[in-house]
Amino acid sequence: MEIQNYKKRIVDEKIEKYLKLFGAIVIEGPKYCGKTWAGRYHAESESLLYNKTGESSNEVELAKISPNIILEGKKPKLIDEWQEATNLWDEIRYEVDKTGLKGQYILTGSSTPKRNGISHSGAGRFGKIQLRTMSLFESGDSTGEVSLKDVCDGKEISKATGDVSLRNLAHLIIRGGWPSNISYSSDDSRKIVKEYIDLIINDDLLRLDGVNRDKHKVKLLLKSLARNESTTVTNSTLRKDIKEIDNEDIDIDTVASYLNAFDKLFLLDNDEPFSTNIRSSIRVKQSEKRHFADPSISCALLNLTEEKLINDLETFGFLFEAMVERDLKIYANSFDAKVYHYQDYLNREIDSVIELEDGNWCAFEIKLGVNQIESAAKNLLDIQNSIKAENGKAPSVLCVICGMSNAAYKRSDGVYVVPITALKN
Repeated sequence: MEIQNYKKRIVDEKIEKYLKLFGAIVIEGPKYCGKTWAGRYHAESESLLYNKTGESSNEVELAKISPNIILEGKKPKLIDEWQEATNLWDEIRYEVDKTGLKGQYILTGSSTPKRNGISHSGAGRFGKIQLRTMSLFESGDSTGEVSLKDVCDGKEISKATGDVSLRNLAHLIIRGGWPSNISYSSDDSRKIVKEYIDLIINDDLLRLDGVNRDKHKVKLLLKSLARNESTTVTNSTLRKDIKEIDNEDIDIDTVASYLNAFDKLFLLDNDEPFSTNIRSSIRVKQSEKRHFADPSISCALLNLTEEKLINDLETFGFLFEAMVERDLKIYANSFDAKVYHYQDYLNREIDSVIELEDGNWCAFEIKLGVNQIESAAKNLLDIQNSIKAENGKAPSVLCVICGMSNAAYKRSDGVYVVPITALKN
């Protein structure tokens, strides 16, 4: 379908590839990250199971009663928010099996559907694609002078990339990567994201599974997650944090249940621990690193302005790390690499790990200021050397992603330095 003002996404190439490999594809991600627009860009017709108001459209009932009518139309056909009529899954699987054709349907969904009424997994028929909010390169806030794949492949890099403003980095974090917010100020963006959070609390969580949750405690847990962005805190620690900061009690099972609901709405995008490829004798911690789908969510929950961030560099650093790791996931996914984090019981940490298809892995430290580059490089080299000494598989590439650096280069010790505002996939 011809749509105007579409900002191309890095995942577009993967969508085109999957349409050639599978009978149908499913694009999943948080609300307002651009799934519908991405689907439309690759579709020839559409059925929207939601109205502009956010209410279910008449097509939902039609999909449940006469799904064959919904499936009619020029292919590929977009079916937006398909989880509102889960019976469509088996109908589409049957249609794909019957015709044997590829690229027939594009399904988009902003929540994990209930499995009730779905009899088949769809293996071999459906290809799943995750869409995140926009990276800095997609939003036009990174020059794209340095390719992440080139870094991971160990290619030579030496480029002056220009000065970066601390205030601009604060703006990019608060604004976030929501496509509709790209041209907005920090203040306006924060207000919009606050409304987004309220919509999730007051509407989406109930719509998810019909469970009435305590909205006050939901908000307290969201704020605790915001305070612990880019850390590996446990559910118990979140509970204690709520008790200490908000003087409220919340049951540990309730914490787990609410987190599970946030996951189903794609509100969280945690980093899994990395250990499988190191094979060293050191025990690796198995905690996930906590992230919202976009760092702007933390900013809205904590009411952070540019001034507040600039005057609290510790919080700034955690949120900068969250923004960088969002971008790394988007870029790495384009060349089928996976992003993790690393912590072991010797208190060694690596902010971000990218595992490549060939089994090699790359280690990244994420630092806001240039004054932190030296210590970050030393940490990476120390970990690389100690893993080698333990006869484990050491990282093939070491890199410091920096906020304030004005150049991308490879140091004499082999460690790359790359500004996030110059990175692309």
